[in-house]
Parts: sequence; structure tokens; C-alpha cells
Amino acid sequence: MSFPFPDVSDHSLSDLLSLAGRRAVVTGAAQGLGKAIASRMAEAGADLLLIDLNEDAVEATALEIAQRHGVRVIGARTDVTDSASVINAADLAVSHFGGIDVWVNNAGIFPNAPATIMPDEMWDATFAVNARGVFLGAREAARRMSANGSGGVIINIISTAGVHVAFPGMAAYVGSKHAALGMTKSLAVDLAPLGIRVLGVAPSFVPTEGNLAAAKAGADAAAEAGVELPSLDVMNTSMIGRIGTPDDIARVVLFAASDLSMIMTGTTLMADAGETL
Repeated sequence: MSFPFPDVSDHSLSDLLSLAGRRAVVTGAAQGLGKAIASRMAEAGADLLLIDLNEDAVEATALEIAQRHGVRVIGARTDVTDSASVINAADLAVSHFGGIDVWVNNAGIFPNAPATIMPDEMWDATFAVNARGVFLGAREAARRMSANGSGGVIINIISTAGVHVAFPGMAAYVGSKHAALGMTKSLAVDLAPLGIRVLGVAPSFVPTEGNLAAAKAGADAAAEAGVELPSLDVMNTSMIGRIGTPDDIARVVLFAASDLSMIMTGTTLMADAGETL
């Protein structure tokens, strides 16, 4: 069985980092981590399809990134929990750009509530986005990456919640992120013969718009139920003296997407400022 991963040892550093000529898809790209990831990938030369449930916001982000970096960027509304919607997005990338070389499963939700008051709907929605969405994205990316034998890279944005439990109230989120980490390993085994590498990136808590809104909603729900959740101040767990920024995570994703990481598959990179030590 052939495993078509080239030896790039003789390539220059600038060539190894470059994504020029590559076609990438980033899910959950309207804001936060997804927008930062897309911006760095565009800066490295990739053409991009940005997908998100918020159509107006993702189209505005696509226009902003295209104007800043001079690459082709389009935005489209996509529901990562719906297979038909993900298939349409993958087909859109192929029709606009001719193929897919990199797919970043970034879309995620961050609900939190003590287990005793967590409704079924919260559990189901969390797994639908954070686990099912990762699988659907990876499957459709792999189908297109393998169609012409070109291979590619799939990157799953996991979380430190995929390896430990930072605080109470996270049963659904922690469970879904453990699932995503496990899928990263299993998908790497399945897809290596097709020339597709699969990597995870696990950030600690980054105060994006979505994360902050979800944390507040969880705290409000707990307070109404008379349950106290701990503060989300994780500064005391950082070994670098600050919380990470979206661009901190985007640079790690760029490394994973580039040929700098050619030797790596099935691994999850801990972008956590030492939180999980």
C-alpha cells in the first residue's frame, strides 16, 4: 500500500510555510478563532471558502480578508450538523477553486450547565456541532481530497477539554471534545493511505465573542437554578502569564496546515499556554 507523503527536506522555509495555490475551507469562520485562522491562511496564500450559520457575517468576513490579502475568498451559509449542507459547501469549494487541500473543522459551541440541570437539548446540540460536525466535515473533505489523489490536511479544533476537565458544568462540551480528539486519531489511520493527514489543535479558553456569550449564558442558567459555577478566569493556569488570543491559535493551525508539519498526523497540538501540564 502506498502512502503518498513527500519528503520536503530540501524545500526552503518560505516554501514550507506557504499555502500559495492551495484551497482551504474553514468552518465557523465569521468571527473569533475561525476568522483569525482564515486570515492567517489567506496571508500564507490560500484561497478560501469560509462557512458559518451567520450568512451576512461570514460574507462580510470573506470580503474583508480578500481585500486585505489579495486572494480569492468566498463566504457561504452552512450548517455543519446537516450532511446535505456540508456536501453543498464542499461542492462549492470544488466548483470555485477546483479542489480542497485543507479543511479546518473549527465550528463549535460552548454551552455549560451543571449536569443536574442540563437539558437534553443542550447535550444533543453540543454533540451535533462539536462531534457530528467534525465527522461530516472530515468525511466530505476526504472524499474530495482523494478524488484525484492529491491528498491534503484536515485540522480539527478541539480544546483542552478534550484531555481534561477544567471546571464543573461541562459534561456535554468535554464529552464532545473527547470525541473529536478520538476521531482525529481514528481518521488519521483511515485516511493516511489516501495521502491525507489529520491533526488536532487544542486551545485553552480564548475569550472570543462566542465563548464569552456562552459562558455568560451558562452562568446565568446556573444562577437561576441556585447553582454556583466557578469563574472563567484561567490566568492562574497559564505558564506564559496571559490568556491566548485568536491569532495565537491561528498560527498553530497555519503550522499544521503547512508542509512544516509534514511528518505529523493523528496528533493533537496543545495550544494551551501550559494549562494541561
